[in-house]
Amino acid sequence: MERICRSPIRFGVLTAALLAAIALPAHAAERYPAKPVRMIVPFPPGGSTDFNARAIQDKLSALLGQQLVIDNRAGASGQIGTRIVKDSAPDGYTLFLHTVAFLTGPILYANAGYDPLVDFIPVSLISKVPTTVSVNPSIPVRSVKELLDLAKSRPGQLNYASAGIGTNAHITGELFNLMGRTSIRAIHYKGGGPALAAVVSGEVQVGFSNITQTARLAEAGRLRPLAVSSLKRSSALPNLPTVAEAGLPGFEMVAWHLVGAPAGTPAAIIKTLNEKVRAALADPVILQRFEKGGMEPVPTSPGEATAYLKNEQVKWRRVIQERNIKAQ
Repeated sequence: MERICRSPIRFGVLTAALLAAIALPAHAAERYPAKPVRMIVPFPPGGSTDFNARAIQDKLSALLGQQLVIDNRAGASGQIGTRIVKDSAPDGYTLFLHTVAFLTGPILYANAGYDPLVDFIPVSLISKVPTTVSVNPSIPVRSVKELLDLAKSRPGQLNYASAGIGTNAHITGELFNLMGRTSIRAIHYKGGGPALAAVVSGEVQVGFSNITQTARLAEAGRLRPLAVSSLKRSSALPNLPTVAEAGLPGFEMVAWHLVGAPAGTPAAIIKTLNEKVRAALADPVILQRFEKGGMEPVPTSPGEATAYLKNEQVKWRRVIQERNIKAQ
């Protein structure tokens, strides 16, 4: 009789514990964030991805009420930092800010270690930015047409600086080769900063760098920009023609930047992050910072970001296959 009387008590205790466990994620999401948030940038300082992270860092920290810590984890064309985020707890405290290599890495590498559309949840796109076609000032060309003519007269002899296999610079360079029917060779560096330094020093002749970095170096006379990769001219270098109008009709390459989190991150936390990112991108100071850097803010919902990534994946898979780009 005593055993029967205790059973309802034990059942009630067990039920209460179970309900408390179920409620934990929702409660945690309500208090999010309760500590600093780490944002991994899978490239070294000095590139466009790092620029985006640092441009929004202070404002996003204020909006979250916790410090946003930028953590540069470079290597393997962004794969090392990406895998760190994938293997992190899906609690909103480890995010990434990534770019085109997020999609191209798994296409190029069988051992990339992640699926961009399965292992992560997009929070929001951050920005889009065109790439510039530039040369070291010692190279005797002043237009895209002259560069195409020089490359065709010296097949395989000109080199361009890449930020790594599958990165923005690499993909832009191979699209240029594909449409221009040239064979400018890629020399891979460990990020956009080192790649740009190689063009400035004359170690390589051609660069496909983001317009933020190019504009500063062009003003100093250390780099000669020839054209911008978007279909419309950029406010950062308004007198610079587009590649399409300067010799390759239809050419377009616009790099994008994305904030994401590990798959399994609670929807409430993704919603909070999306709201804070969008608020940061609406701030006048941030808008001015992006405009000065030639960046176009493009806040999106997580669903819109996912749809965009799917389209981009199809686009760059075609370029990689047609150019027969291989991971080395």
